[in-house]
Amino acid sequence: MSVQQISVFVQSKPGHLLRILEAFESSHVSVRGYCASDTGDYGIVRFIVDDPVRGLAVLQEQGAAVATAEVLCVKLQDRPGELARVTSVFAEKGINVTYSYSLISTYIALKVDDVAHAKELLADTAVETVSQADLAALDCE
Repeated sequence: MSVQQISVFVQSKPGHLLRILEAFESSHVSVRGYCASDTGDYGIVRFIVDDPVRGLAVLQEQGAAVATAEVLCVKLQDRPGELARVTSVFAEKGINVTYSYSLISTYIALKVDDVAHAKELLADTAVETVSQADLAALDCE
C-alpha cells in the first residue's frame, strides 16, 4: 500500500501556506499530515490529504507549482524504538529514506526510491502499512 503525496513549491512569505490550507478547506480536503521546508526565498510543502485527486486539482486551479509522489505510509506502535526498527529494515537492505515526516498520531510517511519493495520488506514485520483509503476513513475529531 502507498499514499499519494502532494508537493507544492511556495515562496517563503507570510500567507502563502495559509492560502493553500484555505483552498483545501474550502474544497473539503482534509490534511492528514504535512511537512514544510525552506531553501531561503522558496520552500516545498508536502501534504498527505484524504483526497489527493481533489487536493491536486484545487492547487492546479490556483496555478500552484505542484507535483505528486508515491510514498510509503506505516502505522507505528506508540513506544520507543519503533521508528528505529522500521528504518533499520531499510538500512540493512541498503534502502535510503530520502525524507520522512509524521502524520496523524503515529502514522509516518517515508519517501523511498521503491515503495513496493519497501512494503515487501515490511510484510514480515509487525508494521502495518496504510492506504489512501485508510487515511480517508480516519475520524480525527
